[in-house]
Amino acid sequence: MGDILGAVDQSHRSHVDLLQALLDEASAGIRVVVGELAIKVYGDTLKTLEDKSAQIARIMGTVKGVEDLGVFHVLGQPNLNVTVDRDAAARYQINVADVQDAVQTAVGGNALSQVLKGEARYDLVLRYLPQYRDTKEAIENIRLLSPSGERVSLSQLCRISIADGGSEIYREGNQRYVAIKYSVRGRDLGGAVEEAMRKVNEQVKLPAGYHIDWAGEYESQKRADKRLLIVLPITILVIFIILYTMFKSFKWALLILANVAMARFGGLLALLITGTNFSVSSGVGFLALFGVSVQTGVIMLEYINQLRAKRFSTEDAAVEGAVLRLRPIMMTMLVATLGLLPAALSHAIGSDSQRPFAIVIVGGLIADLVMSIFLLPTLYVWAAGERDVLPVAEEGFEIGEHVD
Repeated sequence: MGDILGAVDQSHRSHVDLLQALLDEASAGIRVVVGELAIKVYGDTLKTLEDKSAQIARIMGTVKGVEDLGVFHVLGQPNLNVTVDRDAAARYQINVADVQDAVQTAVGGNALSQVLKGEARYDLVLRYLPQYRDTKEAIENIRLLSPSGERVSLSQLCRISIADGGSEIYREGNQRYVAIKYSVRGRDLGGAVEEAMRKVNEQVKLPAGYHIDWAGEYESQKRADKRLLIVLPITILVIFIILYTMFKSFKWALLILANVAMARFGGLLALLITGTNFSVSSGVGFLALFGVSVQTGVIMLEYINQLRAKRFSTEDAAVEGAVLRLRPIMMTMLVATLGLLPAALSHAIGSDSQRPFAIVIVGGLIADLVMSIFLLPTLYVWAAGERDVLPVAEEGFEIGEHVD
């Protein structure tokens, strides 16, 4: 029981040290032994867990992009194993419980009484002096008194050996596990982890009752991807409903959505040019880019419709709208672009999460500016018809009069 409680306490301290290391890395920017990704091998036997984790680490070393690879070793603490020889104990007429009590009293200590000091109570513990319990030989010489009066050494009753034991025991979900930490650099996170998963599944055969869990940022990315698959269609649907309510036309709503879709190529091109891998942060950046693209599309489309309502031809209205709406669209773009440009260029601590978000928006807005001025009016001329729903012409509306 004492060994189990000691291992649990050691495991608790190790988790506290692990948390402190993470806090040190976040506050000081010092790379510690903790990686951003982890593999957890669950099972019962520490030796098997250690062997399988070492095998997985060797395989992970062959995957391109995997860095900072390391195994949290759980073995290495020397243990003194005392195994009672029941036949020998029977020959000397000594019970196994008596042998265990002798070891407990000599090495661990046994509470014989209590000492009162005011209201506090302290156990009075009896155990051998250090020189009689600190070495394997000293423990072997512990004497027990047999019923016949003979003094028998512990080495005559037990098999005493030194073997490696668990120095740290990690538990999760009532199971032991060994962690393998690693990071991914110079490659997209999903591709590197999926290649590693494929190689590990092909080459590592786990015994019954053992399994592997891929944790860390990869697990968080998978959860975020599932949420994005739900959020993205809902976002597009809500934008479409709002646009249809505004223009009372499926055609104009779809035209603006086409402009939004093409603005994504600017964000993807920016990621490609900067060598930034797609991540959850960049996915959120695309969602933010949708809103700005819709705004610029509405500014352009609404003004062209106003010009057509004043009896301009479709071609003239598209050209005039592109010229006169350049300044307000550019002002809209520059506000977000200049605001996020420092984040897009940053490589300081913590920029790994904000930089992809900013790069997508900056690149997407620059591309959206070009598309809104050149491509959207062109698509408008192609899609326009005689029966289009146009706004009611205002009195005194002159070409060139506009509100930015």
